[in-house]
Amino acid sequence: MLKTFTIKQKGKNSDRLVEAVKHEIRKYIKREKRKPLPEDAKGWHCDCRFAREGKELEVIDFKDITKNIDESASNEDSTFVIEILARPYIPEKKEKTEETTEENSKA
Repeated sequence: MLKTFTIKQKGKNSDRLVEAVKHEIRKYIKREKRKPLPEDAKGWHCDCRFAREGKELEVIDFKDITKNIDESASNEDSTFVIEILARPYIPEKKEKTEETTEENSKA
């Protein structure tokens, strides 16, 4: 999802627009997490990038999405861009070392 949101419009309450944007983002994330996982995956992770009006996209943490939206609204920005890419989380397999296998065989 790469989308530009407008949070300042003539004749509309900006607080309601901000809440509508947050709702749309939450709905998108829920829809992505409902997709079937690949065989080795344990869950979904989201890569997020955010840009205020007139700036370049910067990588942000998933948990900071709403914080950045609120900051953009409080800074009187009229638009912002957000990119969210869902990807499967596949944990790395730990290699068994020789020491670990020797300790297990002695026990």
